Amino acid sequence: MKNYEVRDMALAPSGHKKIQWVKDNMPLLSGLEEEFAATKPFEGVKISLSVHLEAKTAYLCLVLAAGGADMSVTGSNVLSTQDDVAAALADSGLKVFAYHGATQEEYQRHIEMCLAHKPNIIIDDGGDLVSFLHEKRPDLMTDVWGGCEETTTGVIRLKAMEKEGILTFPMVAVNDADCKHLFDNRYGTGQSVWDSIMRNTNLIIAAKKVVVIGYGWCSRGIAMRAAALGAQVIVTEIDPVKAIEAKMDGFSVMPMAKAAHFGDIFVSATGCCKTITTEHMMNMKDGAILTNAGHFDCEVDMAGLEKFAVEKKERRNNIMGYKLPNGKWVNVIGEGRLVNIAAADGHPAEIMDMSFAVQAMSALYIRNNHENLENKVIDVSKEIDDVIARRKLAAWGIEIDELTEEQEKYLNSWQV
Repeated sequence: MKNYEVRDMALAPSGHKKIQWVKDNMPLLSGLEEEFAATKPFEGVKISLSVHLEAKTAYLCLVLAAGGADMSVTGSNVLSTQDDVAAALADSGLKVFAYHGATQEEYQRHIEMCLAHKPNIIIDDGGDLVSFLHEKRPDLMTDVWGGCEETTTGVIRLKAMEKEGILTFPMVAVNDADCKHLFDNRYGTGQSVWDSIMRNTNLIIAAKKVVVIGYGWCSRGIAMRAAALGAQVIVTEIDPVKAIEAKMDGFSVMPMAKAAHFGDIFVSATGCCKTITTEHMMNMKDGAILTNAGHFDCEVDMAGLEKFAVEKKERRNNIMGYKLPNGKWVNVIGEGRLVNIAAADGHPAEIMDMSFAVQAMSALYIRNNHENLENKVIDVSKEIDDVIARRKLAAWGIEIDELTEEQEKYLNSWQV
């Protein structure tokens, strides 16, 4: 079996520089690396990981490897893999199977190669490793103890599997941890989405009408940052409670069919399919910009658009223009894939420091408790969230109050 399949090993020095930069800005993972190197909690443990393969993910892999893990790594999106980072990981002795711009067939092959060493622990982003094992190679999951899922879409897929009774090992919903979704989904997505849109379009956001589709944690961050940049924000929702929240946060709320007429920039972050359809596009302004911040490239109906458009041409790097039958053009960033990672560098290092600390500690939880866990989607423990939050505050030099004995007694009593 090959130990790696990357684009060009000569790119490794560039990748090492990127990894060192994020390491210098990820104090939680740095602390865990030091602890794991001393205690080797993953000695003899095989871990297969499929996460957007850039510098922050690479450092997580090195932290787990420092703890003794036998790491096999692939990407979770064909446009988010950075070839120099993949080469650097291979140069560091890890098994790496990924390169930027892989075909769907190559992507599937890389997943299979990543799983070929029969892992004990799965670390997934979007559910592709888990679904591949269940659908195509159940023979490779004979040694799986359990795993961790990074993102909303993956958790949705896992819960569907659990509901159908086909999930054959426990999976920790890392995405649902407070130290993940409250910060990564909101502040990380909020910043990185607009970083990508601005760098790829070179256009101002102020005074534009931005349509944010959905109002979950990712969308909250996207809307918040758009407003801070001076945009007029419109939110579309299917959940009446979230629609109320969006309205009370100061945003206009309306159906997508109506919002399509007004938007200059559209950002979908729902985890669902066809939130932007060709019917919507026909009602958009000439030159509207379409982006997706959800995991899969089906939120903007790209398959429908490819058939529907009468002409297409590259407008800028990472931007494809499509001419519609009515003569108007719409512009899609990053092929309708995750705009912040397929066409930029993803979340800030400090944000992923928290998310990947949750991943590392959840993997350790699986290592230590798998024999007593059911084949279900399980929550990250309050203890893990608390440890990570306190370490983050300590890294910032922030102290907080502690309850006194009297206050503890008061809060645990029903008597005033």
